[in-house]
Amino acid sequence: MTPLLTIDGLQKRYGQRVLLDIERLTIEPATAYVLTGVNGAGKSTLLRILCGLEPAAFARAAFLGQPVTLSPYPKTMRDAIVYVHQHPAMFSGSVAGNIGYGLVARGVAKPEIARRVEQAMEWAGVMHLRSSRPAVLSGGEKQRIALARAKVLEPRLLLLDEPTSNLDGAAREQVIALIPGLVRAGSSIVMACHDRDLIGLPGVQRIKLRDSRLELR
Repeated sequence: MTPLLTIDGLQKRYGQRVLLDIERLTIEPATAYVLTGVNGAGKSTLLRILCGLEPAAFARAAFLGQPVTLSPYPKTMRDAIVYVHQHPAMFSGSVAGNIGYGLVARGVAKPEIARRVEQAMEWAGVMHLRSSRPAVLSGGEKQRIALARAKVLEPRLLLLDEPTSNLDGAAREQVIALIPGLVRAGSSIVMACHDRDLIGLPGVQRIKLRDSRLELR
C-alpha cells in the first residue's frame, strides 16, 4: 500500500540548535499514531511542519506517492491535512456555524454543509449544543466541537496537539472515544500527547521524539 506521507531528511533548526533531525517519517493510510517525548522535544513543532504552519528543511517528500514540496505548501496537502490546536479557537456564532466554518470557506454548497454538520454533531454528541455560543461551552465540549469541525472536512491526515491535556473525567473519556471512529472513517491521525489511555488505544502505533530523532516504539 502506498504511504499517505513520507518525508526524508527532515530538519528544523533554531540558530545553532537542531530541534528535529529525522531521517525518515512515514505515515500510512487510515492509521493512528501517538507522538510522545519530553516537553520541548519538538512534538508540536513537527505537527506544525506537517500542516504547513512552520517551515523546515527536507531532502524529499511524497504525498500519496507523488513528489511534493513543503514550501510553498501544496494545495493537495492543505486540503487533506487538518490540525487541531491544544486550545482550539471557537469562532463567534453558533456551534453549528463553528463546525461548518471550513466547509463554507471551501465553497461547499449549503445543503451539503447542512448534511455534514448534522452528521458531525451527532457523531460528536453535541446536537443539544447546536445553537449555543462558544462562551458557554466547557473545555470538553470545545474539544469535541473542534474534532467535529475537523471531521466534516474529511481529512486524510488529522494532527491533534494534546487533545486531552486540559480535560478530566467524562470529558476526557468522551474525546478519547471519538478517535477510533475517525480512523474507521479513513483518516490517519497523529496525536502529540502524554495520555496513557490514548497511547493504549488498540491499533495505535507509538513514535517518540528523543534527542531530535524519531523512534518507532
